[in-house]
Formats: sequence, structure tokens, C-alpha cells
Amino acid sequence: MDFQDFLQIVPHLDAVILPGEAAHNIMVPIERLEIFKKIDFEQITPKNAGVMMLVYPKKGETHLVLIVRNSYKGVHSSQIAFPGGKYEKEDVNFMHTALRETCEEIGIHQDKIEVLKAFTNLYIVPSNFMVYPFLGICRDEIAFNPDPIEVAGIIELPLNTFLSDSIVINAEMTTSYSNSIVVPAFKIDDHIVWGATAMMLSELKIVLNSVLDKISF
Repeated sequence: MDFQDFLQIVPHLDAVILPGEAAHNIMVPIERLEIFKKIDFEQITPKNAGVMMLVYPKKGETHLVLIVRNSYKGVHSSQIAFPGGKYEKEDVNFMHTALRETCEEIGIHQDKIEVLKAFTNLYIVPSNFMVYPFLGICRDEIAFNPDPIEVAGIIELPLNTFLSDSIVINAEMTTSYSNSIVVPAFKIDDHIVWGATAMMLSELKIVLNSVLDKISF
């Protein structure tokens, strides 16, 4: 999608009612849905995190950035994710967390990012995190400077590719609760994106398509 076309979408985003859980559930395995149903959120104290769904132009075309996390001893080792991380006590709010972590992980300063919309938070069972996603935009081309300690690679996803149904697949994966399970996922180049990131992508995709259905270029 031409970046100038994407800019025409931006003013319409505020009015969009978020699909929330309905969008998330599209990318949730049936087994994980059963786990969600049993969670009593009054009995748990999740950690909090903020992530940034960052849109930007590259050679005039609209892109969305994802990161490949480094390998480490943890449930999210080597996974595909949005830049972001854990809420710290000095953060003003979860949006500030997302902006700060985006700067730390991929080198994009918060002054370059305009936050367009907060999206629906979601709970990640294996790591006990409540994640707050935000859609942000850089209006100029950017150069990434990833932190080698946290980030193994950068994925620059063209928005046209993201909005295509051709990248939605079912993939057999090993998860924290099953050695072999078929999960709904996005196939992006050689990467399989599933779990919480796929759930957030699902909501973003529905929101963008809902705006595109209402406007014409």
C-alpha cells in the first residue's frame, strides 16, 4: 500500500470500535481457549507490558515492523514479536512503556512516533503478562538500530502482504502446553507468527480492513 494512501486511513481510526476478544480468538488454538475460560483474573496478579505496532514508509510503501527475539531461557525465546517490553515503575503509563521499549529494542526514538490508537489488551498465560498494544506511525523513513542483546532480527512486513489472506495458515507447533498442536498463524517469509503476536495482528488487520471498506482512494 502506498504510504500516502495509508495516511488517508489515519483520520478514520479513532471512530473504529475495536473487535477485541472476537479478533483475538480467530488466532487462538481451541486448547488455549479452554485454558482462558478457566482463568479467574481476580485470583492472579499479572505483570504488565506495552508493545508498539509501528507503521512507517519504506520506498513509498507502507510497512509494519516485527522483531525476532534472541534465544534465551524463557517462554518467548526466538519468537516473532512487536517491539515492546515490561512496564517499569518510572513509566508514566503503558503507552510510555511501549515507546521506551521500542527505542531500546530497535532504536526508534519516541519523538519520531505518533501514537494513533490503543488496542485491546490481552493476557499471555505462559509468562503471566498482560500486554497493552498501541498502533503508532512514523511519517518519515526510518533506520533501525536493533539492540543485539534482545533482538536477533528485524522483519519489515509490507502492509499489502499483511492484509492478504494468503499468509494466514494452520501450523503444527510445540507450545508451552502441548508438544504438538495445530495453531492458526501468519506465515511471513520463513517465519511462523502465532500466539499473542498473531492475536494482536488479527485485531489490527480487522481494524484496517474495516476502514478500507469504508473509504476509496
